[in-house]
Amino acid sequence: MNNPAITKEITPLTQNDCFTLFSRVKKEFNFPLHYHEEFELNLIVNAQGAKRIVGDHIEVIDDMELVLVGPNLPHAWFTHECKSECITEITIQWHRDLIDEKLLKRNQLHFMKKMFERSAKGITFSRETIESIAPRILSLDKKSGFDSVISLLLILHDLSTSRGMSSLSDAGFTEANVSYSSRRIDKAFDYMNTNYDKPIVLKDVAKLVNMTEVSFSRFIKKRTGVTFIDSLNEIRLGHATRMLIETTHTIAEISYNCGFNNISNFNRIFKKKKGCTPTEFRQDYSGTRIFI
Repeated sequence: MNNPAITKEITPLTQNDCFTLFSRVKKEFNFPLHYHEEFELNLIVNAQGAKRIVGDHIEVIDDMELVLVGPNLPHAWFTHECKSECITEITIQWHRDLIDEKLLKRNQLHFMKKMFERSAKGITFSRETIESIAPRILSLDKKSGFDSVISLLLILHDLSTSRGMSSLSDAGFTEANVSYSSRRIDKAFDYMNTNYDKPIVLKDVAKLVNMTEVSFSRFIKKRTGVTFIDSLNEIRLGHATRMLIETTHTIAEISYNCGFNNISNFNRIFKKKKGCTPTEFRQDYSGTRIFI
């Protein structure tokens, strides 16, 4: 995933969340082509003439669409020829391990497992399915707690058994060759996620997993595709984006609360990773965001 035109999105979803839902009405699409490790379900209404890119597939969309995007698959919507003044966009994101792999192998989840596998290329659903499922997606933010999780799982199950699914991308754009499965990696990331607001240095994390600094640096780069520092920054930026959305803390407060040593460093890293300043990000996320 070395194309500089493709941005890695650091979502505000934490390991303690089941999913996040973001709903907004807008006049244009302005988020760049990007990818992230989470699954994403996008319902877009009243955006006829907009252009959708998923992997290597490009298409001008109709007035209503529902798309499931798998982990690390580049995707974006662009205004293109859309003239609508009130585009409705609902984005649901959840961790790739929300449903345990062993559970997915059970007979009752066969169709959902197949759908998740197929989402590596992106999936669109038929208009009949969208019209049936859309009201349930639109009302998902009115539920809370366990009820909302069950409602999402029921939506996913019904999508997986629906007719008229279409795959989008022909090529494999995902980082499927990168393996994250490792007790040492899990232990290191658990430590960084717990202590992101404190000073964290390579020496301490390497010692935690019983490796030398050099060996751990190579190990984490091989397993995740990014360096130790980039991994730590991504964790901190994930918490920062969450605070930008959920709190009224100042940019400086958020910077220090997320472990960055100074605000200018925070602004520089944020702009480099997300393509906008923290202030611009906060303004762009002025819709309804819920975390379950």
